[in-house]
Amino acid sequence: MHDGIDPDVTEGEAVMVRKRRKGIYILPNLFTLAALFGGFYAVIMAINGRFDMAAVGIFCAMVLDSLDGRVARMTNTQSAFGEQMDSLSDMVSFGAAPAIISYVWALQGLGRWGWIAAFVYCACAALRLARFNVNTGVVDKSYFQGLPSPAAAALIAGFIWLMTDQGIKGSSVAWPMFALALYAGLTMVTNVPFYSFKDVHMKKSVPFAVIVSIALVIAIINIDPPIVMFGVFMLYGFSGYVIYAWRKTKGVQTSVISTSTEEPDERGLHK
Repeated sequence: MHDGIDPDVTEGEAVMVRKRRKGIYILPNLFTLAALFGGFYAVIMAINGRFDMAAVGIFCAMVLDSLDGRVARMTNTQSAFGEQMDSLSDMVSFGAAPAIISYVWALQGLGRWGWIAAFVYCACAALRLARFNVNTGVVDKSYFQGLPSPAAAALIAGFIWLMTDQGIKGSSVAWPMFALALYAGLTMVTNVPFYSFKDVHMKKSVPFAVIVSIALVIAIINIDPPIVMFGVFMLYGFSGYVIYAWRKTKGVQTSVISTSTEEPDERGLHK
């Protein structure tokens, strides 16, 4: 008996067949679906004119997106299906949704310039996610190659949330929204390094002061969430260029791609 596998198939190929037939892990994909719903909810709220809730939907999607991978690693439930599902969810929540929301809120008043800015952001998000998927094995884990799409979406959503909270209409800040959309979009496809925080291990013990600091950060965010959140992601959105300039002045390699060019798949990645 070969359990339905061709007897001429080698043992290694049989293992691959069995791996492909493995079921879908529920727990991490529930977080991914919830993040996808956050992006979908944001678009619906924008269509209904609730731009503050649209921004909140993007931020909720960010939190859920940061959890699905960690949950998969902690429970040893990583899968190729989960990786693809995560990328598709990111494209909706951090690519299409921010582009649509920014267009409906402010950019449509600029005519063709408005939809061009929205499209550039959306296209750059797709390019950034595709590049991330193919470069995963050769990029320094401590840094992202270009601005990560959730942070780019946070710049867009944070600006909209802040302006809406201040009672400022999108039509009054259409050109600043235009500039921010282009900045966020184009920064996603640069080679500028952005710190990834992936070397922060949740399982390791930390000093008591760290817990106190986290409590203080939560308290500060609650003082005025729109201002604080937008300010934090603005700082992060420019931090990559500061790191790039510092590395350049110190003569340190600025690319976060592996320095090995012996493998055919790695040639041309350092330009």
